[in-house]
Amino acid sequence: MAKTTSSAPSQRMLRVGEQVRAAITQVLQRGEVLDPLIENTVISISEVRMSPDLKIATAYVTPLGVADHATVIEALNRHAKFIRGRLGPQLRQMKYMPDVRFRDDTSFENYQKIDSLLRSPEVSRDLDRDTDDEE
Repeated sequence: MAKTTSSAPSQRMLRVGEQVRAAITQVLQRGEVLDPLIENTVISISEVRMSPDLKIATAYVTPLGVADHATVIEALNRHAKFIRGRLGPQLRQMKYMPDVRFRDDTSFENYQKIDSLLRSPEVSRDLDRDTDDEE
């Protein structure tokens, strides 16, 4: 019987990703990472995506109040092994502790672009025209 492949994450991948997100958030909130850049930055972790084998966790983060996200992401990736070691107590039910990778979350910028497009005069004019046609 052939196994079907899907691009959508499984329920288990989603559940474990949320557990890893919560565990990383706790490590950062407690200030366990001794890096001044990370300690002095508020970091929002919007999502953690797990690989199908649950061995790689990609955390999408947004450093708040910082113009250069790349330096914070680089600092987090430098300390990824330390953070991985601190995840143990919260994730002890896992067979393998996942490698953590940090990426910049650009979804908020995409939402802002879509919002500005929807508020543009051209789109508003077309939307008004559609509502007039329906009436």
